Amino acid sequence: MSDELRVIPLRGIPELEEGADLAAILADAAARSGGFEDGDVLVLAQKAVSKVEGRVVQLADVEPTERARELAADGDPRRMEMILRETRTIVRARPPLVIAETEHGFVCASAGVDSSNAGRAETVVLLPRDPDASARRLRAAIRERTGTDVAVIVSDSFGRAWRQGTTDVALGVTGLAPILDLNGQRDATGYELHATQIAVADEIAGAAELVMGKTAGIPAAIVRGARVAGDGSGADLLMPLERDLFR
Repeated sequence: MSDELRVIPLRGIPELEEGADLAAILADAAARSGGFEDGDVLVLAQKAVSKVEGRVVQLADVEPTERARELAADGDPRRMEMILRETRTIVRARPPLVIAETEHGFVCASAGVDSSNAGRAETVVLLPRDPDASARRLRAAIRERTGTDVAVIVSDSFGRAWRQGTTDVALGVTGLAPILDLNGQRDATGYELHATQIAVADEIAGAAELVMGKTAGIPAAIVRGARVAGDGSGADLLMPLERDLFR
């Protein structure tokens, strides 16, 4: 990591629709801020990817099951039905709140199904089917269009079992090592580190969220100066079940 980071919001990105040329839109937005540079990390909100990939559902088209009606309590059973369809396992439920493990292996509220920033009323946005693949495709398309080599993070807001509030985390990653493993290194006093792994990709996603916000209409940002070598995927950040103390 470098001693200094710069976080650049990519403004002027329009409401995205299915099939939009996301690489072209982001390249144009980056050009208005001086363009991409080799080594940049492009952080892109999950909803931007999901909209382009058609992961948007009109609730009018959803028929809820009896289970969805039970879990919805006083909420919308159609939204709960979509949560159940995106769920591998319900980890905890306190209707209408559901903490679920998705088919990706993410453990999060509502299986990532969200109505905020959906673009229209009575609509929910689902997580991308494969955020790592989405990140890889976007990285390749930006390289082809601009000639620059950027890392890409597809981010989303997650809560944490032991802390109040949400923070953005990396769902999809390409072009950087998502975890900095310091095991075996020694601190300034000579103590050898035995269980220290830094979730670098999550930290970068959180930094980008500070300029993207939730209501500002800025779905992407460039993080410059991170200089995180290596490669990996968002899947690398998933907690193995045998080490999960909360299940």
